[in-house]
Amino acid sequence: MEPYPNSALEGIADRSAGPDAVLGWSASEAARLLNSSTAAVNRALQRARATLAERLSLGPPCVSALTGGEERALLERYVRAWETTDVDEFTALLHEDAQMSMPPWRQWYRGRSAIATFFAATGRPGGHAPFRRPPTAANGQTAFAFYSRWQSSEWRFHSIQVLEFNRSTIERMTSFVMPALASVLGLPHVLPPQDDITTKPVCGIC
Repeated sequence: MEPYPNSALEGIADRSAGPDAVLGWSASEAARLLNSSTAAVNRALQRARATLAERLSLGPPCVSALTGGEERALLERYVRAWETTDVDEFTALLHEDAQMSMPPWRQWYRGRSAIATFFAATGRPGGHAPFRRPPTAANGQTAFAFYSRWQSSEWRFHSIQVLEFNRSTIERMTSFVMPALASVLGLPHVLPPQDDITTKPVCGIC
């Protein structure tokens, strides 16, 4: 899976009847529809219910309960922490079980402590903050373009980071380290030297 620009999502929703249209059907009716047996449908349902019970053992997944103003304030703190490499502020914004991944790279971190350790180790190579994070939007979610100058004096495109929230904290950060995404989302590969980017985040679903 890769991030997809919000602007390209408009008008492509499939309005045809989906799985929800057969809710309430008996196992035998579903079996006829699927050209299967009633026993096979019952086994599939049993496995599905067991999987859901396991994954939701701590309750249903939380979605952002933030107002627009609260989300903007949280994101402003988040961007400021990245751009000033403020480890304490960055750590305070993370959910206890936060996750961070960087596909297609194999690095994957879980937990506030592990992610903070990674951030502290990479945040300030050479003694200067190496990040700029202008806002964008992808997959119907809040996202940032990630520019760095780790290997150059220029601000070069590095990745697209998509965020997920758990109430007033950040629960998941997925950074897609794919240079081609700059063109897909209409972003420059190198920021102009005079470009003083505003870091005020924009809600990805606004």
